[in-house]
Amino acid sequence: MQQNAQRIEQALVRAEHDCVQAGQRLTSKRKHILQLLLEARAPLSAYEIIDRYAEAFGTKLPAMSVYRMLQFLADNKLAHKLETTNQYLACSHIACEHEHSVPQFLICDKCHKVEELGLRRELVDELHNSVARSGFTLVSQQLELHGLCSSCNGGKS
Repeated sequence: MQQNAQRIEQALVRAEHDCVQAGQRLTSKRKHILQLLLEARAPLSAYEIIDRYAEAFGTKLPAMSVYRMLQFLADNKLAHKLETTNQYLACSHIACEHEHSVPQFLICDKCHKVEELGLRRELVDELHNSVARSGFTLVSQQLELHGLCSSCNGGKS
């Protein structure tokens, strides 16, 4: 438990630092929402965040404010929005020092666990080139793959 609290605190400190470096402000409300995402074991909807925020911080936030704060976190690469489920999760690489790959999400349709994996830049470039050759304009390169995690699949890979 102590290790998880340290990991969350480290991520919050790094998020604040990165925002300052980018000329952005990680306000206390934004930071609290990021904290809730970091503490969550599964992605959260905006309304789940509203409920958890009220429990944890004693204040109920309007939905539009939560959506704006989540958009800020996503724009600053601190959180991701899962388009297929309309839920949010903290970026698993906030406190990393290395360059990040393009995120890909493995979503378990049974237990709702989400694993963030990175795609190699070469693979993403190949995909972009293939899409461009078809005349299609790619708006988002985020991949969300649904299936069953090894726990829900009886340990099978």
